[in-house]
Amino acid sequence: MTVPLRLVAATLLLIAASSLAAGQEAYPARPVHLFVPFAPGGAVDIVARTLGDELSSRWGRAVVIENRPGAGGVVASEAAAKAPPDGYTLIIVATGHALNPHLYAKLPYDSFKDFTPITLIGTSPNMLLVRADSELKTLADLIAAARARPGQLSYGHAGNGTSSHLAGELLKYMAKIDITPIPYKGGAPALTDLIGGHIPMTFNNIPESIAQIRAGTVRPLGVTTAIRSPVLPDVPTIAEAGLPGFDTGVWWGLLGPAGLAPDIKAKLAKDCSEAVNTPTVKARLLALGATPIGSPPDEFAALIRSDYEKWGPIIKAAGIRGE
Repeated sequence: MTVPLRLVAATLLLIAASSLAAGQEAYPARPVHLFVPFAPGGAVDIVARTLGDELSSRWGRAVVIENRPGAGGVVASEAAAKAPPDGYTLIIVATGHALNPHLYAKLPYDSFKDFTPITLIGTSPNMLLVRADSELKTLADLIAAARARPGQLSYGHAGNGTSSHLAGELLKYMAKIDITPIPYKGGAPALTDLIGGHIPMTFNNIPESIAQIRAGTVRPLGVTTAIRSPVLPDVPTIAEAGLPGFDTGVWWGLLGPAGLAPDIKAKLAKDCSEAVNTPTVKARLLALGATPIGSPPDEFAALIRSDYEKWGPIIKAAGIRGE
């Protein structure tokens, strides 16, 4: 029996339509991997997990957090840059992403061309911390001790070129003191060594240190931004404590690989902005001392470029290099 030509054509059209529909499944159709360039427990990790939980709930798909610390974020950024631009591999970066081109003679990616900016998640001050039992009770005490013992005091930070490192260098420059930077693979390991008595001070983000502050194991001498943090209103700014004009902080944002489809980029920007500003996530971030934002992609791209241009001359003058 001969199959009618119209039936064959209809069957072929049905098969083609089914294949097309399968190829256009609503994003995300499977788990999304979110790279974190620093060790677990640090500020970037906390922000990533807070955002990831909300997105998982919205999408009905898992957001898998992958910590890939090393080289001030370069290890994770290289992996993200080389991932397929399909929206299933993303990365949360901090301020250091904009600065790495100044820190490394050669990066395995282009910080601008190889990524798609999606949204600025939020911002936070850093804090100058000492152990609760430290003899350094104030910023003035610290400066006096550093001047009495040039080069003998050290401070821990999250890695060369990170916002916490630059905060320390700004302190050295403005106070005219010599303290030795000790790089770690993230803020959490630096905080652990501070608590253990291996280093006398650190610069850490509020989200990764606030639990220890509340537990009474560490004591903040000042926040690095021009205004006090609403979550710790009794802690003075470093500017108030004796260095007028001291002002620096940290931001976190979401990137995808270059070539991300416009519709996926738009969905991610919208969903992340809404997620960051839900009552639950907003309250969580504010409680940690972070200010939720959820910006459009173009504003985040402009911020990356602005910080790249702002800090380049300072990094060069200080002779800071990546490790």
